Amino acid sequence: MSTAIAVTNPGLALPPPDRHTPAAHVLTPPDRQPLDSALTELHRLVEQHGYVVTVYPTGTPLPVVQRMHMVRSLLESDRIALLEMDLPPLATAILIRQLRQLSVYDFSPGVLASAARLLAHYVYAGALLNSVAKLDRVPVGLTSHAKSWVPGAQFGVLANPRPQLVKVGGSAKLAGPEFATHLLVAQGQLTSDWVRSTLATQWPVQAVQEAELPADSARWWGTGKLVEFAAAIPDVATLYQLVNSVQVRQCRWCGLELIGDRCAFCAAPTPPPENQPVAGGVVHHVAPVTGRSWD
Repeated sequence: MSTAIAVTNPGLALPPPDRHTPAAHVLTPPDRQPLDSALTELHRLVEQHGYVVTVYPTGTPLPVVQRMHMVRSLLESDRIALLEMDLPPLATAILIRQLRQLSVYDFSPGVLASAARLLAHYVYAGALLNSVAKLDRVPVGLTSHAKSWVPGAQFGVLANPRPQLVKVGGSAKLAGPEFATHLLVAQGQLTSDWVRSTLATQWPVQAVQEAELPADSARWWGTGKLVEFAAAIPDVATLYQLVNSVQVRQCRWCGLELIGDRCAFCAAPTPPPENQPVAGGVVHHVAPVTGRSWD
């Protein structure tokens, strides 16, 4: 059985890149499903797959989050992981697709779930905005707030892996990845070709792909007048090597395998490893992200 990857809305379930990638299971929202039906839905999913990993972005509506935690508590299941990612919705969707791709490989459920935190640091997520007046997830200075009221002003904002904000048309550029990526672009209510024509040429982008704007994007970025984008590693073999290069340990609380410093299923912390060997070949494809530690 392969670990099931679940999402909280259809916008987080990107089309599979190949016929081998499993579909994501879209949980029914609480306003359309009574509690007993939600219990039945998730119980069947656990029985079918063995383990379920639900990934959702920070800012997901509170009733949806409360329902997921309630269902897991009532089922008293240690085979359900709820992963809140501090990523914009489109980047979360890409991360979810990467986990779906990796779910067909020989990773244990604990390793697959805890790999989400590692992979998140290799997703460059941002947006083109016409205003940063209501943006509260990326540091915004008073000067940028003032400029956001100027008609026609646009801002390139990077939320992950390191926050950055630049005024479009100026000399400053968004710091991009140092490894090959595919760029996913989701058009909101802002009409602009800056992401495709300018940003994609500044970053090491091998391909530009279109996506539907996730339902939560306007709330996350503070405006519906945006173009959201995310650049990520497209090659599943590289993703596999990246995860496989990290030392696997056993959770002292629930016994599942994991990587990193925290179990994704029971949230128990683990002591830092003495070393984390890197498999040969991975660094040649992926430059490590500095400045933040996922461990």
